[in-house]
Amino acid sequence: MRAEDSISMIKGVGAKTTALFSKLHIETAGQLACHFPRSYEHYEAVVPIGGLCPGKVASVRAFVTGSLSMVRAGGMTITHATAGDDTGRMRLTWFHMPYLKKVLQPGSVHVFRGMVKSGANGAMMMEHPKIFSVQEYEALSGSWQPVYPLTPGLSGRMFSKCVRQVLDGLEFLDGLPREERERYGLIPLPEAMENIHFPQDEAALKAARKRLVFDEFLAFLIRIRRQKEENDRLLVDRPMIRAAETDRLIQALPYSLTGAQKRVWGEIEQDLQSHAAMNRLVQGDVGSGKTILAFLALLMCAANGRQGCMMAPTEVLANQHYEALLELTQRYGLCIRPALLTGSMTAAQKRKVYEQIASGSVNVAVGTHALIQEKVVWQDLALVVTDEQHRFGVRQRECLAGKGENAHVLVMSATPIPRTLAIVLYGDLHVSLLDEMPKNRLPIKNCVVDPSFRKKAYAFLKARVQAGEQAYVICPMVEEGEMEGVENVLDYSQKLKAALPDVRISPLHGKMKAAQKQEIMDDFAAHRLDILVSTTVIEVGINVPNATVMLVENAERFGLAQLHQLRGRVGRGQKQSFCIFMTGDGSGKNNRRLDVLNRSNDGFFIAAQDLKLRGPGDLFGIRQSGALEFSLGDIYQDSDLLLSAGELADRILNGDTQLRLEEAVAAAGRRIDYRTI
Repeated sequence: MRAEDSISMIKGVGAKTTALFSKLHIETAGQLACHFPRSYEHYEAVVPIGGLCPGKVASVRAFVTGSLSMVRAGGMTITHATAGDDTGRMRLTWFHMPYLKKVLQPGSVHVFRGMVKSGANGAMMMEHPKIFSVQEYEALSGSWQPVYPLTPGLSGRMFSKCVRQVLDGLEFLDGLPREERERYGLIPLPEAMENIHFPQDEAALKAARKRLVFDEFLAFLIRIRRQKEENDRLLVDRPMIRAAETDRLIQALPYSLTGAQKRVWGEIEQDLQSHAAMNRLVQGDVGSGKTILAFLALLMCAANGRQGCMMAPTEVLANQHYEALLELTQRYGLCIRPALLTGSMTAAQKRKVYEQIASGSVNVAVGTHALIQEKVVWQDLALVVTDEQHRFGVRQRECLAGKGENAHVLVMSATPIPRTLAIVLYGDLHVSLLDEMPKNRLPIKNCVVDPSFRKKAYAFLKARVQAGEQAYVICPMVEEGEMEGVENVLDYSQKLKAALPDVRISPLHGKMKAAQKQEIMDDFAAHRLDILVSTTVIEVGINVPNATVMLVENAERFGLAQLHQLRGRVGRGQKQSFCIFMTGDGSGKNNRRLDVLNRSNDGFFIAAQDLKLRGPGDLFGIRQSGALEFSLGDIYQDSDLLLSAGELADRILNGDTQLRLEEAVAAAGRRIDYRTI
């Protein structure tokens, strides 16, 4: 079998299964082998009820002690059962599973697996545990089973069988010679591919992941360094001249720019007047004032008779930028003629904007990925601004910039990345840092609590809603089963509705269609909803000043830098805002780590602490998002690997190693999906 062979050549894969694989962007055997598990289930030995510890996932062999009871609350069916063994009793609860009454007969013995919680009077309980027969669990005991990102209709068992066939049939060529593997403590590639899918134990899994993350970083960093060389050779035919319009706008604004904003604007202004094409990253904390700098750059472009565009990762954010730019233009009589272009617009609306851009009647376009479609033809594109740039692929930024003749590129990011990592990651860009916040911002009040505080937290949410304010609740996962022992949006929304029946609550997550997400966020912005129960999809692109409370469930599962990003969704108005970080297990270690958020609102300090406290090897936590999203790598927990890969990339490009450039990226490059990098 070859990597480029169609997956239809795999035994048992017909036309229907091929179509399902296609939904996951899997067309070939090589792509299937590189569709890595998102997590693993370790089926450890069963624990007696008397030995259970709250806050941990465990498996219990127990008998059903009596008949099940069912109640309805908030339109939801809740099933309760009691199970026992020689050491004690425990309470079991399921949601939307009334058929269990036929499965769990009194006296029947099963293995129940789930997150252990402490109920009233210290009694042990599990919510929504998985149910196995004794024989089923004995067959799984001691193993590490991969859990893959799937699509409806494609089972994990079918997926694993196909991966097994591919691994047995493919030959993986190792791009790293033995001496380089030994230098960095890496295992051979074939061994890594086997153990990333079917690890023998945790040590084998960690070694496999280390090798594949290193390859991913290396291929990316070599590409970035080569891009920097190409960028430095790009010249601009017509440098811009300084525009009086930008000075007038700065003077007219109802606030003064901070010292950091003035410094960074000076750097941008100088770049735009240069013969060399600008490639600059503006990195600043939430609320540090990046957007006005982007608008000033677009204004300078328009004042020079040229065209500019601003691309955002979501339609929500694109709409917000467009409305803000339009309001600014109308209030101060700017020479900007803006238009909005997003994927959800009708064909007729898009055609009209295409014509306006091509004719030059629009000189600033704001939009999403729709801006890089082939149908968009610019008359004179001179400046490309991308917001939250880590959410666009390298190819996407290059594609957009390529629509202009060596267009200037300005990228914006609110992701606080420690300087040591930023130097490596942003090797293709000049970096400007907004390290000063506007004055008179009301600090957010924070607290770190364990699940025993939940009742008080719900009462606090209800009180703020009754006071006319709004709130966010953040859960790590979309639905049950994605990861053991963490809250998920869909079930949590139902539980919260049952606890707060008079409050308008809606779930929100990234698996929803764009139109549905937009409708929910519009309803929240218009205060037709009181509480959003969401994943980290709200990390970027929601600006609701009336939202004053954020409750983060399983806060220990997130990186500190990501929690700081999430916290930036509140505190955007004049009212006092609050953030409640609720840990899943109440451990002191997590509280000490999360206490960093109590001590500082400085995103870059928090990111540096995150790097120190998070450490490498957290295989089963929630990946740090908000930074460059690699297939396996995480720039925080894998920071040492990132720096090592950067060191090897430099040696390869400087000719200080026998390893040729093509060999270094050939094997790894084929395995890496750059769409999210």
